[in-house]
This record gives sequence, C-alpha cells and structure tokens, in this order.
Amino acid sequence: MQGKIYTPPPPPQLSDSNGRIIDSNGSSKRVYEVWKGSNRFFLGGRLIFGPDYRSLLFTVFLIVTPVILFGAFVSQTLVIEFPYHLGNLIVVISAIFTIYIIILLFLISGKDPGIIPRNPHPPELEDEGDDSGLTTGWAGNQSGAPSLPPTKDVLVNGMIVKVKYCQTCMLYRPPRCSHCSICNNCVERFDHHCPWVGQCIGKRNYRFFFMFVSSTTMLCLYIFAFCWVNIRKIMEFHHCNLWKALLKSPVSGILILYTFIVVWFIGGLTTFHLYLICTNQTTYENFRYRYDGKMNPYNLGWVRNVREIFFSKIPTSKNNFRAKVKEDPSSAFYTSFSMGRVMSPAVPKRSFDVEMGGKRQAVAAEDFQDIQNHIESVAALERCRSFDVEMGGKQQAVAAEDFEDLQNHIVSVAALER
Repeated sequence: MQGKIYTPPPPPQLSDSNGRIIDSNGSSKRVYEVWKGSNRFFLGGRLIFGPDYRSLLFTVFLIVTPVILFGAFVSQTLVIEFPYHLGNLIVVISAIFTIYIIILLFLISGKDPGIIPRNPHPPELEDEGDDSGLTTGWAGNQSGAPSLPPTKDVLVNGMIVKVKYCQTCMLYRPPRCSHCSICNNCVERFDHHCPWVGQCIGKRNYRFFFMFVSSTTMLCLYIFAFCWVNIRKIMEFHHCNLWKALLKSPVSGILILYTFIVVWFIGGLTTFHLYLICTNQTTYENFRYRYDGKMNPYNLGWVRNVREIFFSKIPTSKNNFRAKVKEDPSSAFYTSFSMGRVMSPAVPKRSFDVEMGGKRQAVAAEDFQDIQNHIESVAALERCRSFDVEMGGKQQAVAAEDFEDLQNHIVSVAALER
C-alpha cells in the first residue's frame, strides 16, 4: 500500500435539525479575535500593532521631549533676536515637524505591514502545479506518507529564486517574504522587525519607515543647528566665551549633546536604508544573502528602484481583520488531518485496526499505548546476545535466533501505527 496518501473519512452528514443547532450555537467572532499571530489589536481590529507595542510610547517620549525643551527654554532668545516674527516661525516649524513625525510613526506601527494570511491546511501536491519546479530528492516523512518539499523554485526577472515552505503558516512564502518570529506572521518584502516602532517593516509600511527615520534625522539637525545659533547669540549679547554661554543656557548644551548622539545613530540608519533603496534590497536580504558579491534579481537600476519605493501604489491589505468568521465545531476533527499528518494536538480518541485471526478488531488508543510500552520493553532485550525471560517463576534462556522471530512480529504490529 506504499505510495498511497491517507485520506480521512468524509465528515458525517448533518441533518437539518443538527445544522440549525450548530448555526444557532456557533459563536460569530471577528478575524482579529481569533488571530493566531502575536499582534495586538485596538479599536475593534482597526489598528494592528506588534507584541512590543509599548516601546512605541518610549519612542514618542524621545522625540517629543527635546522639542518641548527647545520650545520652552531655547526659543525665547530666538524670538527676541530674530525680527519679523521669524523667531516664532522657528518654533512653529519645529512643532509642525514633530507632529508630522508622530503621524508617520503611527502609520508604521498601527497598520498591516504586509501580512500574508495563513492556510487552514497544507497545500496539496497536485495544487502546486508541475512537480518539476519543486526541489527533488525530498522523500516523504518517516511514516511513508509524502510530504511537501522544503523549497520551491520561482522565476524572478529571469533568475531562479528558491522560496521556502513555512511550517507555521502552511504556505510557500512568496519571494522576499519571511516569517517574523516576534509577530509570528509571514510578511511580504520583510525588511526587519523594529523594536522602536513595535512593528514589522514590510511591503506596506517600508515607505513610511524611511520617511520617519529621515524626517527624525532632519528634526535633530534642525534643533542642533538652532541651539548653536542660540549659544552664538548669547555669546554676542553678553560678550562671553562658549563655556559661560552654556552656563547661561544649559538646556541648549543638553540638546546639542542629545541631538548629536541621536544623529549618529538615526542618520546612519537613514544612509543605510537609502543605499538599500537604490540597490533594491531589504535589511534581511543584505545581512542574509550579501547581494554585493552576486547578482541581485530584484535590482532594476536605481531610478526604477527609487520609483518602486516612493511612487508606486501601496498594495491593499490581504487581511480583513474586522470580517466575521464562523466557528464550526463539527469540522474541528477533520481539519486536523492533512496528507496523513496530524496538524493539531487536539485530536479525539481514535482506534486502530489490528489483523488478528482473519478478523479486524478495534483497539482503543489507550490499549495501543500499552502495546507500544510492551514493544519498548521487549526491544530493550536486544542489547544482549541471549536474554532471560521470566516465565512461571523460572528463568529460561532464549536464543537470539528465536528473538528475531519475535522482532518480526513486533514490527508488523508497530506498522499499524502509521
């Protein structure tokens, strides 16, 4: 019977009365309420965050605090020194710029980054098209049932790219897709999981991410520059040196040091991602595949690469988190089997058919466990050349040749477990 795929029995037909009972008792929930990822949903599934969404508050604090200090302590001198209300304009620009950055931050963190919906069951081999596109040499699992190959070849811009099968989402990941271990989702064009925004960076929010880091860099440079202008005005007004000017405006000195450190970090990040955009790479690909030393199948030239990131339409989400799902308890068992493999630990008690004396007798799972324990205890005797078996209170020696017959019987019983 080798080569045949185990097919579960068809689900029992429900009568009209039973169907009405299930429809009335089945609870109707939203997609976000039964979501298997690690995301956190707010406003009834309208906002989706990562599991580390609390770090978002700390990021907001790091952005807003220096701007507040700048407006409260540094801008007073600038308002007086600059004519025609230019001093007020400097403060207003910093406030508007900060609001713009906060909006970008929530556009990154609160929306679907490009999550690919999970399959309810593994894809069938015949559904995957021609088997020649699959990696060869992949034998089935240990039970003899055929299993899906771990990779599949896909043609991208005339180059063959291997895509992997995700055991968690039960699908072949599209090119440039990866599974985030933090959010527990497969994300299209996965770049990285950013702990500062508490969300994955993928196809649907990468544009906003680059705009966020570049805008934050410019805001830091803006505050850094005008803090120096403020120190310079104090030196000219009081005819003092730099040290005394810093003592007269210590907040300016603190902001200069703070923005200088932040610019080195986030400015370097902006430069790095500008390079990735021009070469059409992701952070994951840059660290994993190192396209610098080989051909990048996604590189279309820097002009088309930039246009793809900033001037292409953002794809719509593949998930409707507010859609209603109907939980059908009658299908709980039948969806747990696919291609002869158990996909869920919640499996009801099952029986095994054992051929005995020309008749098939049903053996419960508990009894089969006893048989397994007996098999293991007998198999331990194989370590010795001869074995002692307790029979009727007397020790009798059993030769290894006789034990071989016992082993063959054990193997035939153990084969029923498949």
